[in-house]
Amino acid sequence: MRISGHFLGGIAAATLCFSAPAFAQGALTLTSPDIAEGAAITDPFILNGFGCTGGNQSPALSWDGAPEGTASFALTMYDPDAPTGSGWWHWVVVDIPATSTGLAGGWGVSGVSALEGGRQTRTDFGAPGYGGPCPPPGDPHRYVFTLYALDIPMMEVPDDASGAMVGFNIGAHTLASARITAQYGR
Repeated sequence: MRISGHFLGGIAAATLCFSAPAFAQGALTLTSPDIAEGAAITDPFILNGFGCTGGNQSPALSWDGAPEGTASFALTMYDPDAPTGSGWWHWVVVDIPATSTGLAGGWGVSGVSALEGGRQTRTDFGAPGYGGPCPPPGDPHRYVFTLYALDIPMMEVPDDASGAMVGFNIGAHTLASARITAQYGR
């Protein structure tokens, strides 16, 4: 897990499973029982489509150590290795309440934007919701799950905003961030 205090470039989660004050001492951390730093992503979290046959379930995620002033959280899953010239946005979640400390496994329902405890915006699959890894055959790709503590309670972007547009707005309001970078190849 890499942790940073500032937005450092490209932005690379049905109900909340945790709800408690997220303001804690120390650095913002992101953890998961389903994915681990540097490890391969397993079948339940792989896309079911484009030649892949996974479960397309979003992983459970939890966090703590939000800095003072956190008004909401955002979460992204980004593949910087996609052969598009601009990567691939697999999951974009905004407006997660500042009191939240995690998202339950399976929270990121594909094709749904408004969910209790957050709002999913459009991914590069063309719809909101979690879309699991399914890179072309070859070298494994990296999948960067990044949690952002934001200084605003709601992101002023439409549900069909691109990942890049949301990323720009996240960058303007980030107090701290935490990452897990996992991988998958076929």
